Amino acid sequence: MQAMDHTTYMSLREGAHVLEADGSGDKVLRLHDGRMLKLFRRKRLLSSALLYPYARRFANNAQALRQLGVPSPEVICVYRIPSIQRDAVYYAPLAGETLRQLLHKQEGAQSLRAQLGRFIARLHGLGVYFRSLHLGNVVLTPQHELGLIDIADLQRQRRPLSERQRVRNFRHVLRYVNDRQWLLGDDNGATFLEGYRQELERGQAKPRPRLLSNLRQLLG
Repeated sequence: MQAMDHTTYMSLREGAHVLEADGSGDKVLRLHDGRMLKLFRRKRLLSSALLYPYARRFANNAQALRQLGVPSPEVICVYRIPSIQRDAVYYAPLAGETLRQLLHKQEGAQSLRAQLGRFIARLHGLGVYFRSLHLGNVVLTPQHELGLIDIADLQRQRRPLSERQRVRNFRHVLRYVNDRQWLLGDDNGATFLEGYRQELERGQAKPRPRLLSNLRQLLG
């Protein structure tokens, strides 16, 4: 993690477009060169972020996903900016549109639902648990692959996720009303769930009917 002085920070953010902010200040900036600067603050004096800053987690997660073959942002550098009491990650955004941006498009929606089901099953099989897994953080790239953004709170374990972890992660996916309605589609989520099942059974030695039953119940 490199230190950035205030003059350098102000020069970097000159002409930037603020994409996210809250009462404490800027959170995400699109810089004049099209790259992104995501700012993190420690909310408590004693925090795990002191030892393992969220900017560093973001960078490490991006690298881990790319090694797994999952498209993700390309991190350029991680900074500590003492003058504004922030850590920052400077990165090239993942090209494409988020699935949330595609909610209104009917053409290809069923195919995309199945693709998303397969994608999530693949993440779970790789041991990836992403608490912020929702349609706003899944990107359809120009190569028609699915990738992840905003990945600071992503975790990866060596083994595939347990059934309990998978069900809990599905609850994250379904927590937004518009996302849920899109996933349900015209067949009450059958297409999405079938995509998940296909990838699940392709990567598992045994089918997991109880898991699929639990997921159907979540879909309602």
